[in-house]
Amino acid sequence: MVDDLDAYLFDLRGYLHLKGALTPAEVADLNACLDTVPPMKPGQWYGYVHAHAYGQTDGLNYQQIYEAGEPFEKLIDHPSWIDRVKHFVGGEGTFDYHHGPLFIDENLANFRAPGEAIGLHSGGYPPIHRNQFRYHNGRFMCGQVNVLTALTDIGPGDGGTMLIPGSHKSNFKHPHYDRHRMAQGATVEGIEGAIEVHMEAGDALLFVDGISHGSAKRANPGIRRIVVYRYGPSWGNFRHGYQPSPELLKRLTPERRKIVQPLQLLPREPNLKPE
Repeated sequence: MVDDLDAYLFDLRGYLHLKGALTPAEVADLNACLDTVPPMKPGQWYGYVHAHAYGQTDGLNYQQIYEAGEPFEKLIDHPSWIDRVKHFVGGEGTFDYHHGPLFIDENLANFRAPGEAIGLHSGGYPPIHRNQFRYHNGRFMCGQVNVLTALTDIGPGDGGTMLIPGSHKSNFKHPHYDRHRMAQGATVEGIEGAIEVHMEAGDALLFVDGISHGSAKRANPGIRRIVVYRYGPSWGNFRHGYQPSPELLKRLTPERRKIVQPLQLLPREPNLKPE
């Protein structure tokens, strides 16, 4: 399950670096699956996968990436992180578990090219329900926990994820936030207190979304590839309004289907004729 050191470090720093979370074979399968998706521009669809961008300089996203194939379906409840995610989102034995333990409100693959980055966002201030970090009466109760998995090696110059450890508990906005915030051309490089996390392909970064985070600017040639799954309580809703396809729901295991669609919609089948 979750050992005492994981709980301590997640509480203290707001993140865990899970080295070797995926095997080389799993990484190869995920990259091969991505390679089957034809190049797209934001707004285009390939089946139920949607090309999307937050801005103009932060890279290309393939949203609903668990629709791309079985390698991405396996990430929904991957054993390297699923118990930790359940523990930190919390709610076991409460009404939060009424429809299931978790819900994925966004899942994407991101491609970042030279010159691209994403600016600083999130943090303990101002408080946001979705991003809340809370530990109460012996339980973690986090509004959203992200798992960011590297599909390529991410070292110096590769545009790595940057975090401000401990900022998920901050009562103040970083004094330099406005210079580095998520906007056109912004990066987190140079902001006091931030660290850049270097990862090998297959490593995962598990962090509460309330931590201040963003990225460095990619300077090296080539494309950085990552996958992000965002988990929250089962009563959440999709961030962008996507819905899982009937085909995906049909082929998922019951455990994965419960995370992708915790609430089964009721059909309207009236047995009384209106007067």
